[in-house]
Amino acid sequence: MRRRLPLFAILALAGSVYAQTVAPTEGEQVGPPAGDTYAKYNIAQSWELGYRFASVGGDDGKYRSDVNYGDGVRLLSSSLSIHSLEGHGNWFDEMVLTSMGLGNDPYQSVTFRIQKNRLYRYDMLWRSNEYYNPGLTVASGLHLEDTTHRWQDHELTLFPQSAIRIRAGYGRTTEDGPTLTTEQEYNSQGDVYPIFQNTRQQYNEYRLGMDARFRAFRFTVQRRWEFFREGASGSVIAPEAGTTPAVLSSFQSTQPYRGQTPGWMGNLIGEFRWITLNARAAYTSGTGSFVQNETAIGTDRFGSSQNQQVAVTGTGNRPVLTGDFNATLFPSSRITVVNNSSVADTRMDGNNAFSEFNNSTFAFSTVDFQFLGIRLFTNSTDVRYGVSKKFDVFGGFHYADRLIRSIEDTGSVGTPLSGIAAEQSNHTAAGVAGINWMPLTGLRMHVEGELGRNDNPFTPISLKNYQTIRARAQYRKKNTSFGAAYQENYNNNSIVITSYSSHARNYSADASWMAAKGLSLDISYSQLYLDTLGGIAFFAGTPRATLVTNLDSLYVSNIHALNLGIRIAPTKRADLFLGYSLTKDTGDGRSSLALQPTAAGQVFYNAQTFPLTYQTPLIRLSVQIARNLRWNAGYQYYGYHEEFGLLSTDQNYRANTGYTSLLWSF
Repeated sequence: MRRRLPLFAILALAGSVYAQTVAPTEGEQVGPPAGDTYAKYNIAQSWELGYRFASVGGDDGKYRSDVNYGDGVRLLSSSLSIHSLEGHGNWFDEMVLTSMGLGNDPYQSVTFRIQKNRLYRYDMLWRSNEYYNPGLTVASGLHLEDTTHRWQDHELTLFPQSAIRIRAGYGRTTEDGPTLTTEQEYNSQGDVYPIFQNTRQQYNEYRLGMDARFRAFRFTVQRRWEFFREGASGSVIAPEAGTTPAVLSSFQSTQPYRGQTPGWMGNLIGEFRWITLNARAAYTSGTGSFVQNETAIGTDRFGSSQNQQVAVTGTGNRPVLTGDFNATLFPSSRITVVNNSSVADTRMDGNNAFSEFNNSTFAFSTVDFQFLGIRLFTNSTDVRYGVSKKFDVFGGFHYADRLIRSIEDTGSVGTPLSGIAAEQSNHTAAGVAGINWMPLTGLRMHVEGELGRNDNPFTPISLKNYQTIRARAQYRKKNTSFGAAYQENYNNNSIVITSYSSHARNYSADASWMAAKGLSLDISYSQLYLDTLGGIAFFAGTPRATLVTNLDSLYVSNIHALNLGIRIAPTKRADLFLGYSLTKDTGDGRSSLALQPTAAGQVFYNAQTFPLTYQTPLIRLSVQIARNLRWNAGYQYYGYHEEFGLLSTDQNYRANTGYTSLLWSF
């Protein structure tokens, strides 16, 4: 006799597993795979309750930035699925709820879906991420962040299986928590002071749309409203002394910002026997206003009293229009032609003013900004020809035209410095070609390349004379597969101010094997080589800063990554997993820093490469104790070691982490 579970009991079960946490067992089977039957529904549910431990030695801040797991009892994971047996439930036909990391874990998520066939469907996603950053070594820890990011999204669809669907949604993102930043006060040679700041950001999105199908056409239209607000404030806890006799005795800063971006989006698709058309368009009319009010009181390095106030205000509009038209033609069974044209126009205009007022000397200065506009047009045509069932070739031509305009006010209207206007355009032309080939049964090969030229790149690191090559081979036969890949991205740029070049090469290989009796192996290796070289110019020096040129910014990285996983199931009740990951950056081959003849040369030499090693072996065991119960245990080691750190600061750490848990289904 089947037991009947009333609706309120089902909802109570859903609520009880709403606060679960991450499942390190990665979905080991417990209980009957088909679940149990109650009234008109099939129900399957599992909980994993356990204890996680962590022991950290070395740089705890770096560990928290990379891993961030700690001690404590927690509910590691949960899942609940309820399905109507015949697709005709009273209030719903499907309900699925899963959670990961709820409770004490720093990374948490919940997904929920409920639907009634032909009537409605509701989807929900919630995530939370505790982000900790101890600050870059160049900032001596003075740019610390300890914030929490939270995301949620809700989507309701009416008549999901009908020709006309109505959709409504809401999304929200927040970030809050304490941070440290720095401020340089009084003059260009002034001291830098740590400032405590409370981060508060909030983003809300509302949307309403419709999907429709009519014969060969599908149409989507959506209206969106986006609202953003930020209310960060900063201050000093106590008077701060600098490296000189200067003292910052009082500092207050408020930075409220409000913005909204209403917009429209539309998409039309038409599918016919010999052609497919896809047209999309979106328009947003963003507006925003902000105020930054800052007051600094103290004494400068000469002992003079300082009372400085800075106000930055502005209102701006940011309308964005994008359009995309894609046509795919099938003139024959062997030929496919794809043409795509896109246009994007972004403008930012308004009245933005930076005002600085010195309460001691009554000096006043203002800098204004008026307009920035970017217009981009792209067109591409690609042709694919199937020589045979196992071999085809493809090629294409891509073109882009970008225009950038700006107007800046650096003085009062009517003065020689007012209304500085600038305009630049550039054009990119690129050709692509490649092949797909199956020379043997189970073996697939793909090779493609792209060669591009830009006549007037906007920035030194923009693409100018570039080339890319991608190649991949994959072999599969029964329970075995092998793969290898190669990719390179080269770019050489030279403009009036300086030159720039970058070279990136990536080699990778992977293999997997699954034996018949509970044994599987996965292994992969990759090497990523990167070097960048560019000229730099900057102001430095005392007592007056001067322009420094004829120096290069060089960076070399040579990363090797190895991943290994072995799964063993000696019996039907036990499952063992062994894993190992190694990431090693050998840099340019140096193992220590050498003394350079100049201070500036020493700083740049120290930042040219960062050789390090990061490794993490792990073991996980899962044993089925009873029909509905499993015992799980796991251990993982984290080891991070830098050969040498920037400014002699090494962020090395080692950590022993693990857990034990019970996975229960009912």
